[in-house]
Amino acid sequence: MENNSIKTPVVSKKIVLPFILVASLFALWGFANSVTDPMVQAFKKVLELSNSQAAWVQMAFYGGYFCMALPAALFMRRYSYKVGILIGLALYASGALLFYPAAQTESFKFFCFGLYILTFGLAFLETAANPYILAMGSKQTATQRLNLAQAFNPIGLLAGLLVAQQFVLKNLQSDDIADYNTLDEAAKTIIRTSDLLVIRNPYVILGLVLLAIFIIFLIAKMPENREKTKEQKLKKIVKELLKNNTYSLGVLAQVLYVGGQIMCWTYIYQYAEAIGVDSVTAGYYQLAAFILFTIGRAVCTYLLRFFNSGKLLMVFSTLAILFVAFTIAYQGIPGLYALVGISFFMSLMFPTIYGIALNDLTEEQSKLGSAGLVMAIVGGALMPKLQGMIIDIGGNGVADTTVFGVTEINFSFILPLLCFTYIAWYGRKMS
Repeated sequence: MENNSIKTPVVSKKIVLPFILVASLFALWGFANSVTDPMVQAFKKVLELSNSQAAWVQMAFYGGYFCMALPAALFMRRYSYKVGILIGLALYASGALLFYPAAQTESFKFFCFGLYILTFGLAFLETAANPYILAMGSKQTATQRLNLAQAFNPIGLLAGLLVAQQFVLKNLQSDDIADYNTLDEAAKTIIRTSDLLVIRNPYVILGLVLLAIFIIFLIAKMPENREKTKEQKLKKIVKELLKNNTYSLGVLAQVLYVGGQIMCWTYIYQYAEAIGVDSVTAGYYQLAAFILFTIGRAVCTYLLRFFNSGKLLMVFSTLAILFVAFTIAYQGIPGLYALVGISFFMSLMFPTIYGIALNDLTEEQSKLGSAGLVMAIVGGALMPKLQGMIIDIGGNGVADTTVFGVTEINFSFILPLLCFTYIAWYGRKMS
């Protein structure tokens, strides 16, 4: 057990308001994450897609992070965190508002393009906000401070899920009609047009809210970067980062964590479908997962005052492995409960991996290093797509065949199990 300078304040009184303002951004991308997860199931129903085709929603969403994180970091090498945040909010709003013309054209590709642009904004926000929070105080309390800021993230997750469940999933006509696939094309067209408008509305409203938040940040006075170091050459920084095992292994851990998280959240709906649970009811299970995730963030922020972050990461990852194994082995409500329970143990992972990976870097290195960790969010694009392909082994259903004695939806969770195994190893190594 370790005592990590309890006397050192996690957040100084002088910067409480700027800290809260930046931390609120964590709720904004949490909202985007959770409101998008159910859209995989929604688009699958409305547009009659396979599991693999519907996974393009996640490919577009998390692919945007990968493409824009490095340009965002390079931009912020020359400009302040605040400018990066403003650009992020503008792109986020633009992507959300693109859902209006996407619904008018009824094009799945257009919806995916809107999500792609939206996550350009999220890449800017995460590339700026995470290292900004780390820089707002002592390095001794940096991981605690990031866990505290990340506690705002589940608030957005819960809000996004409630919006998706109450204003989207409950209002989809295609989900209420058991024989939707057998309807004639004219009837399908009417229902499809109505349902795509239902999907559109929360994103358009979100875009308008983001424009208001943009104005608040524009006029707010934010603290300047503390370190004013001589700008280093890009190649030199990249070489230093690649040689830093703590950082480079941390990037891979982040790729696998985000992949594992998104798989465990996105495919709650398909797992529930396999045991006869409808999408709206499945939404309540995802809500329970987010509540556990929120509680976990609070618990972990407290535990990090006393325990080594690497050891705690190893313990929580090991427990996540056990819950995933139960999810694979037991089909039915007990397996669904285990799938929900994984979220408690995942709550520690993202900010802790992030804090460990950037802990010993200079501010100049952190700006570029942060981009690598945000690019790692591409795991949320690649892994769910791969899981969708596994689920489609027997057809477009979720329980068409068995693999090693369990249905393909159950077997597909072997992917998050492998992800958490690596993260447990990383935690042990870093402890």
